[in-house]
Amino acid sequence: MTGIWGIVNVTPDSFSDGGRYLDVDRAVAHGLRLRAEGATVLDIGGESTRPGAERVGPDVEQERVLPVIEHLVAAGAPVSIDTFNAATAAAAVRAGARIVNDVSGGLADPDMLAAVAETGADYAIGHWRGFSSDMYAQAEYRRIAREVAGELKERMGEAAAAGIAPSRIIVDPGIGFAKAGAQNWELLRGLDEIVALGPRVLIGTSRKRFLAETLQHAAPEEETSEPRRDLATAVTSALAARAGVWAVRVHDVAATRDALAIAHAWEG
Repeated sequence: MTGIWGIVNVTPDSFSDGGRYLDVDRAVAHGLRLRAEGATVLDIGGESTRPGAERVGPDVEQERVLPVIEHLVAAGAPVSIDTFNAATAAAAVRAGARIVNDVSGGLADPDMLAAVAETGADYAIGHWRGFSSDMYAQAEYRRIAREVAGELKERMGEAAAAGIAPSRIIVDPGIGFAKAGAQNWELLRGLDEIVALGPRVLIGTSRKRFLAETLQHAAPEEETSEPRRDLATAVTSALAARAGVWAVRVHDVAATRDALAIAHAWEG
């Protein structure tokens, strides 16, 4: 069955739930709730990657995430750290994280690949073409699935050269990162090219803008509501599971859990 990564944003400015879980106790409680609802991994982030987000220093990031990671690991939860920064990745693994989820695939911090190699943690390589402040300027593709697969393959090669074994690699085509509107749908329709790369595939569509843009055609006055985006996320997650992805990354674990269970029952 496809795994579910539950999102725990310990930030004041994430696009969907920024500020809700900035307090350590609230973040831990939220993570434990997602775990109880069926999350197989809790993905902890201390820096927003929403479009236009400003960078924060590794010290601030670590102050936000490390106590949360320590508490969740102590409670028995498998944890991933969502970070661009090598120093934060290393500190998070020391605190108990098992996976480094780097949406930049090692491009944001030149020390990341070597740092991850030393930790022994698994490494999720995201497809990325620049920081959130200007990433849409890079959203030019002719055959998006093929191009994304090719760029991920390059990052896989760099990771291997740094000493990260192929068995530790996860790839993420980076839905919403340097991809606008219909480009995301085209990429999802081409997931077979990403799956064909070989490593485990992680997909994150949760509450993203392209879902809201699609929903707007059905009911414009409600297109920003979280329940509608979560339903759309659950549907895309179930379809991604049928396409062969290993895990999906979501805000609403319960809705996606149910959608995956129904899709699994359908397949028999």
